[in-house]
Amino acid sequence: MCGIVGAVAQRDVVDILVEGLRRLEYRGYDSAGVAVVGPTGELQRIRRLGKVKELADAVKLTPTPGGTGIAHTRWATHGEPSERNAHPHVSGKISVVHNGIIENHGPLREMLKAKGYVFNSDTDTEVIAHLVEEELKTAESLLAAVQKAVKQFNGAYGTVLMDKTDPSRLVVARSGSPLVIGLGIGENFIASDQLALLPVTRRFMFLEEGDVAEITRTTVRIFDKNGVAVERTVHESNVSYDAGDKGQYRHFMLKEIYEQPNAINNTLEGRLSNDSVLDETFGNGAAELFKKVKHIQIVACGTSYHSGMVARYWLESLGGISCNVEIASEFRYRKSFVQPNSLLVSISQSGETADTLAALRLAKEAGYVGSLSICNVAGSSLVRESDLAFMTRAGAEIGVASTKAFTTQLVGLAMLTLAIGKYNGLTATQQKEMVEALRSLPAKLEQTLELAGSIEKLAEEFADKHNSLFLGRGDQYPIAMEGALKLKEISYIHAEAYAAGELKHGPLALIDAQMPIIVVAPNNELLEKLQSNVEEVRARGGILYVFADVNAHFKSDATQRVVNVPHVHPLIAPIIYTIPLQLLSYYVAIIKGTDVDQPRNLAKSVTVE
Repeated sequence: MCGIVGAVAQRDVVDILVEGLRRLEYRGYDSAGVAVVGPTGELQRIRRLGKVKELADAVKLTPTPGGTGIAHTRWATHGEPSERNAHPHVSGKISVVHNGIIENHGPLREMLKAKGYVFNSDTDTEVIAHLVEEELKTAESLLAAVQKAVKQFNGAYGTVLMDKTDPSRLVVARSGSPLVIGLGIGENFIASDQLALLPVTRRFMFLEEGDVAEITRTTVRIFDKNGVAVERTVHESNVSYDAGDKGQYRHFMLKEIYEQPNAINNTLEGRLSNDSVLDETFGNGAAELFKKVKHIQIVACGTSYHSGMVARYWLESLGGISCNVEIASEFRYRKSFVQPNSLLVSISQSGETADTLAALRLAKEAGYVGSLSICNVAGSSLVRESDLAFMTRAGAEIGVASTKAFTTQLVGLAMLTLAIGKYNGLTATQQKEMVEALRSLPAKLEQTLELAGSIEKLAEEFADKHNSLFLGRGDQYPIAMEGALKLKEISYIHAEAYAAGELKHGPLALIDAQMPIIVVAPNNELLEKLQSNVEEVRARGGILYVFADVNAHFKSDATQRVVNVPHVHPLIAPIIYTIPLQLLSYYVAIIKGTDVDQPRNLAKSVTVE
């Protein structure tokens, strides 16, 4: 995931810029760069492939004085990872960094080439630099040139521009990709995330959709999408951040559970237009590939396999395309039939899962039309070896039991459903409704996390339990499986999940007062069927723990404990219902006294068979 940092100050800023990039490393990237206007007006640009450390080492070897500069970490969408494709990009006196995708970069590129501009990279971002340089020929200022240029863009962008002949200011523009202004004393800053700027300021203004702003050392002028001058509220931050620090939380797992609203906001950032998903968030050429796809084969392991199982429901019911899901360790050791025009989707938090990697490598020779990885680690083997890649942007996940990596995978798969579905009958109205549901997710997750207190109390009843059963129907069945996995991983309670309709086919034999039955019950078309399954358990003396939609009318009594979950759109219900199950497993593990973050016998990344 790309990161942006910029500064206008009286002091040299290169160290501030590089440190800001370091603080954004958790987002994932493949290259990094910095540009600073020197004391005599010369532009000093340094770009490196790989980690921020490579850039930092290069900066140490090259004196880079100057009070105005911009910096960037890039995740490749247009053009391979390389120094020539790394940001900042330059056109004459203009330098630019950019998050997001300019969808109409093709026709803009041809228009600019016709005017004599030479492109030195394969990126869509270079279009911004040349177009602003062109508009500056007739505009009275850099601000005016940017305002004219952004009206010609389709897609998502958070961008910062600098004119080396006037280093007293930066101009920034935001559409679909967040930017935050950091306010100092005699200096001001810009970044894609306030975490980048915490060493230099605690005062921030968040730009809104369509805003364009001009930033100098002493002033900030903001204009809305209509060009009208506006004021944005100044916020005082009390955030402290260290990816390797638990902060206020007792365990990394709990910290990461509570990070999910922000993680999902990062997953969505710059990838949605008003009513659709931007195809090229999956990589260059995604749209052309998606048009060909008639079947999807998903391979994954563990928690990632559960996310794939949820995606099968979405892809077939909403995306209008057939889908198979298989555990990678099984897939790689059997002879499988490849459907015509099949896309292989591999899912892994680390991108180094041995069985998933092996499945991808075998599939490359099996006749798939293409491959897509959904992953949290840029530069991992899975990402490098796939044709397309979707970075989940969950940030560093330290706890062995996956939480935010799982929910961000689900968001990525929901976005894939929209991207594929629009070529298979998903209407514009349906797309817009689903986009709105995805945008609502962070706030709905915050509401759901407020249930922690009641779930902690509920967990006390598991102190003497050794077995449990999880039930769900439809796309909640894989969520029940994920809940069972979490409980067994960190509390060491034996747990298994069943599709609720299967109770009569065996599991009812297990039901007694010592077997907790955990049920996920959104208010959907399967609710009545699920309620019948619940009554089967009650009739046999089972104790139920039901996480139910607030409108589903479940009531607590002597044999049934009910936790009401906020009502949400059906698309995002599997993501929402994951949260209570994560919290339940966490609090039960605390009661059991296990090692929550490093449960016995388990590793974060399974790099062997």
